[in-house]
Amino acid sequence: MKSLAELQAIKDRMKDKVVLREGTGDIRVVVGMATCGIAAGARPVLNAFVEEVNNAGLSDKVTVSQTGCIGICQFEPVVEVFEAGKEKVTYVKMTAEKAKEVVEAHLVGGKVLTDYTISNDDLK
Repeated sequence: MKSLAELQAIKDRMKDKVVLREGTGDIRVVVGMATCGIAAGARPVLNAFVEEVNNAGLSDKVTVSQTGCIGICQFEPVVEVFEAGKEKVTYVKMTAEKAKEVVEAHLVGGKVLTDYTISNDDLK
């Protein structure tokens, strides 16, 4: 069993990640974590977003959270990016590597990676 000091150290290290998932930033990144998303690999995608947002110093601007079923199971893992005053961006068939690219290009650089997105035409 861990000592109280060791447990406190673990809690302090993980605090930034918990704040990222519960924060209230200008940009919200929502990862679909229903059964289909988890089975398709959403957990590493969520972890990559949390880690990369933290590494990029965006924790005051970007909130990373999870949700249940988004409703497009065939495109899992699905990530939605919400920005005030802009249309929602839906990234599909995500991987941890793609998540890193999205953080750099979209969240840092403001450029949507359209190769990873889905449009209403794709849903017909």
